[in-house]
Amino acid sequence: MNKNLYVGNLSPKVTDEDLKTNFAEAGEVASASIIKDKFTGQSKGFGFVEMKTEEGATQAIQKFNGGTLDGKAITVNEARPKKEFGAGGGNRGGGGYRGGGNRGGGGNRGGRY
Repeated sequence: MNKNLYVGNLSPKVTDEDLKTNFAEAGEVASASIIKDKFTGQSKGFGFVEMKTEEGATQAIQKFNGGTLDGKAITVNEARPKKEFGAGGGNRGGGGYRGGGNRGGGGNRGGRY
C-alpha cells in the first residue's frame, strides 16, 4: 500500500521532479507534488511524496528528515490524513458580527438624564 509523506521547508526552486528523484534513493516513488499557491503559482514551501511501500517510506523519513535539499534543511514525516470539509455536521461558526442592539453606554449616568 502507498504511504504518503509530508515534506516541509522546501526551497521555492525545488520541483516535483526534484522530489521524485531524491526520494527514489529510499524506494520506489508513486508520486511527488509541490503545493503551489493557486493565484501566483509559487511554491508554498511544502509538498507530498507518495512512496509505494511502507519500508520505502520509513527509509525516506530516516534518510531525509533533517537533511538538506537545495541548501535548506527539510522536514520529512508521515502525512496526516486530509480533513474532510463539508462532511457531517461540524460547527461552521456564526460569522463576525453578532448583533445585539444596545452598543454599550447606558449604565449609571449620574442622574442627569
